[in-house]
Amino acid sequence: MSYAKLENIRVSYDGKTNILTGLDLSIEKGELVSLLGSSGCGKTTTLRVIAGFIEPREGRFLLDGKDLTRVPVHKRNFGLVFQSYALFPHLTVFENVSFGLKLRKIASGEIKRRVEKMLEITDLTALAKRYPKQMSGGQRQRAALARALVIEPELLLLDEPLSNLDAKLRLGMRVEIKALQKKLGITTLFVTHDQEECFSISDRVAIMNKGVIEQFDTPEMIYSRPANEFVARFVGFTNFFNLVEKSGNGRYRTADGVTITVDEGGGGNEVSGKTIAAIRPDDIVLSSKQPTAGNCVPGTVDVRTFLGKSYQYKLTIPGGELVVNAPRDTVFQTGDPVFAVFHSSKIVLC
Repeated sequence: MSYAKLENIRVSYDGKTNILTGLDLSIEKGELVSLLGSSGCGKTTTLRVIAGFIEPREGRFLLDGKDLTRVPVHKRNFGLVFQSYALFPHLTVFENVSFGLKLRKIASGEIKRRVEKMLEITDLTALAKRYPKQMSGGQRQRAALARALVIEPELLLLDEPLSNLDAKLRLGMRVEIKALQKKLGITTLFVTHDQEECFSISDRVAIMNKGVIEQFDTPEMIYSRPANEFVARFVGFTNFFNLVEKSGNGRYRTADGVTITVDEGGGGNEVSGKTIAAIRPDDIVLSSKQPTAGNCVPGTVDVRTFLGKSYQYKLTIPGGELVVNAPRDTVFQTGDPVFAVFHSSKIVLC
């Protein structure tokens, strides 16, 4: 049985428009699950339902088999970290971290032991007497994490915790969060809109869109085998072909009359009527000569953009456009006739 479970959750702020629509989510004990999506998709609302800030109109939230749907926030033993850190500016790091334990009326000796241990784990021992204004963004973030973890929560909730840090600090902090989560074995829900951040830190990811989960799977599976067109576009597939006919052995004809071969053994969905094939710009090779085998689409270079390590080309092809990222060894000019070549295993059916 799942450790944390949302069942048929519906949330509406005005009584008419659903923010969450029959949402189901299961998290295993010790797992780090991320909710990923654009603004307004419902990911933060989902976290707030779990935290107890929002009571759903319908559905239940279960933790370890217990129904916590109507249990108030202060009676849920959860650790919460927000993007603003929410540290008390007039308290030292030690006092901030110990705050939750004092509210729970833990003995002073036990508070000292647990806080010192947590400061050591989060590498904050030397900063115990500093105030938040005397610390960097990364140090404040670690202090907020230490405060959330020191109460030994049953569930850790992280709402965009790295969004206020610069790019370099974010890279370091996401590694620290992952290492800390695994070391303590704490069940964690992480909310973010940053795909790279999410994929690097999560055991499983829920891609959200308009209050529903479009796909819930490992980062590797979502990246390589998106469940539908929405997820494919969200994770970086920019080239799509409308397939209208299958002729056998994985061969399909597009709406524009191009024939392509799909490796159906790779996990893609077989065509049933009309469907869509997708491929990433990085998985296409440009050639000035037509190959004798493999998928090949003729085109003309319309726009070339320098990306540093590579060039990005926008091609005009029969019936549409194609975006290709190609290395710098061979440079094509605007107006050049080219052939876009790609392997059948790189195509995903949505």
